[in-house]
Amino acid sequence: MTNNPFSSLIIAASLAVIASGCNSHTKASPVDPTLARSTLKSVLESWQRGESIDSWQSKQPPVVVQDFDWKAGTKLSSFEIFQKDETMDANLFCQVKLTMQNAQSQQSDRLVTYIVGTSPVFTVFRSLTP
Repeated sequence: MTNNPFSSLIIAASLAVIASGCNSHTKASPVDPTLARSTLKSVLESWQRGESIDSWQSKQPPVVVQDFDWKAGTKLSSFEIFQKDETMDANLFCQVKLTMQNAQSQQSDRLVTYIVGTSPVFTVFRSLTP
């Protein structure tokens, strides 16, 4: 193998490009707690008004919403977002008391946790655990 400076430069440049591509993970910005809480409140108010969970995909900005009870057609009678929440990286974890009404008009209360993100997209997901 020859000791050509031009070849060494090409190899070094190629390795730099490859190395930079390996570290191109996009990290989400830290959550904006005020914006996250207001987004959660707006989402729950729309459920309470009887709007579709899918309607949030066409709003500006769009919000990805996941809640199995809402998707199943359960009505939301009322909700209470507790002041105690926890910020973890790009998400805000909020405890909420939901008062829901099933198809037989039976009401039930449930304490749940919502995981809300504000970057790079708005998300409101109900945790599978309280």
